[in-house]
This record gives sequence, C-alpha cells and structure tokens, in this order.
Amino acid sequence: MTNFGYTLMTEQSGPRELVRYAVAAEEVGFDFEVSSDHYSPWLTEQGHAPYAWTVLGAVAQATSRVGLMTYVTCPTMRYHPAVVAQKSATLQILAEGRFTVGLGSGENLNEHVVGEGWPAIQDRQEMLREAVAIIRALHTGELVDYRGEYFQVDSARVWDVPEQGVDLGLAVAGERAIEALAPLGDHLVGVEPKASLVEGWNAVEGAPRIGDGARAIGQVPICWDPDEDTAVKRAHEQFRWFGGGWQVNADLPTPAGFSGATQFVRPEDVAGSIPCGPDLDAIVESVSAYWKAGFTDVAIVQVGDEGQDRFLEEAAGPLLEKLRAAAP
Repeated sequence: MTNFGYTLMTEQSGPRELVRYAVAAEEVGFDFEVSSDHYSPWLTEQGHAPYAWTVLGAVAQATSRVGLMTYVTCPTMRYHPAVVAQKSATLQILAEGRFTVGLGSGENLNEHVVGEGWPAIQDRQEMLREAVAIIRALHTGELVDYRGEYFQVDSARVWDVPEQGVDLGLAVAGERAIEALAPLGDHLVGVEPKASLVEGWNAVEGAPRIGDGARAIGQVPICWDPDEDTAVKRAHEQFRWFGGGWQVNADLPTPAGFSGATQFVRPEDVAGSIPCGPDLDAIVESVSAYWKAGFTDVAIVQVGDEGQDRFLEEAAGPLLEKLRAAAP
C-alpha cells in the first residue's frame, strides 16, 4: 500500500501556521507529515524559515497518529552530527515512535550561513557517511569518542534515548551516492521519481530492501486552487525555483541567487511541471509517477501559504480518496 504524506513547508509558512496545518492534515487523513529544514526560503517571496525542530516538537504534541520526518536535515555543517543525534532522539520520544530523521548532504542555501564554505559533492557525501556513523553510535546511549577525517566527538552521550531507536532516511540522487549510503540507512529519500533509485538501492549488498520493511520516500509539489489562473500565478511566484533541478538547487547560496537564476522562467513553464488548478485527476497523474517508480511513500507539497487552509478543508480529503483508489 502506498502511503501519502503532507509537507510542512517551512519556507512558505510561519511556525504557528505550520502546527495548525499539521493538525488539520492528520484530521483529514494523511498518513505522515514531513518538514523541510531550512535556514532560508528558496525565494524572498516565500518569506519564512522557522526552525524545523521546534516546529516538529510542537507538532509531535499536537498530533497523535501521523508519522513525522525531516525532509531533509543536513547533519554536517549547520548542525554537528552529535547535535542531530541528540535532537532526533528527543523528538522520537516526544513523538512516541512516530519520527524518522531524513538526512542528506545539504544545500549551499542553508549551510553556508555558518561561514564554513561549501565543499564539493564528494566531500559532502563523505561527511554524511561520518555523520551517520556518529548518529548511530550516539543513539545506542553509550559513551562515544570518535575521530574521523571531518568530525571529532569527545566523550559524548545522549542520555534520553528512545527504546525503539530512530530510523534514518538517506537522500540519494545518483549511483555513487546509492552505493555509498544505502547500506547505512533504513530508508531511501528521493527527489525525483526514478525507478533506477529504488532498483539501485535494492541491488546494493547490505542495504535494507525497499518493499520489505524499507521505504522509498518521495515528494511532489502541487498547486490546488478552484481557479486555475490563481494557482498558476501562485506556483510561479513561490515555486519557480523548482525547475532548476538538484544540481542547481544544491549550489546556489541565497534567495537572491535563486531569483536571478529563475528570472526568465515563465508561468506556463511552471504550470508544465506542477499541476495547477482544481483538477484532482491531474494531481493524481503527477503523484503516480512515484509509485510507478517503486516508491512506497509520497509527500505532497501544496504550494503557497495562501490557500493552504482551503486546500486542507476542501480538496485534501477527496484527493486522498482518489490517490488511494489509484495507487497499488
């Protein structure tokens, strides 16, 4: 069965609104909720970037059923992996076992703010490998000393450790990343609906098999609105950065950079890649690319803070019915 999630998009909504949306999304029937973990919005027009972990702590107390996840946290620059180990353990306790920490190699947009520069992708992936080893060790509750190429941990211990542990979802986008990271994670996080990601992960020796306990978790933007023109306008204003692809999005450092890179993107270009308007069948068709590629979980991003309440009140329930009827 395919699971459908709701995205708490920290770049486009304030913290109190995000908690309110999380409660409404649980009530309407979403299976899980993922939160972005940003220091900056992609575009100035989005206008928000609250601290994801504080928001998720509040969401953990305000909800009772939905799974929770970061999508995704970079545990190598803005956060030291020892800190990620502590806060993910704490959040798992607050969520009573509903939390998965999604980890990735990050974007320049969020990580450059601490003044440590922006390493090459090979270095970022090696940093992520070390970070995962540190987080795993600290989640045992034992005293940890660690000396790696990138990180050092001195006599650290996480004192409040959840009995069930914390599953790690690892974001991968290419063959090299899959080979290096699949044996270290519990679940795959993918930014594109490519069957090669799932097939490649399952082919790696020692990797937990997707479809047999491990999940493949994707994300897809939509812009539902009763008026198609309004939806297209909103999607262009808020989400025109989306078409750049991971290779571009990972390296641009500021919202101004994303604005400049997308200055020639037209509304019709955005509407060609993001379903906009009231047509729920068009949204189902867009989401279906993920389950056709073998993904087990798909989180929906409703673009823009404006109209979020109306989406949850009017469209989310019927959309979930259609998705569950269509999905394997």
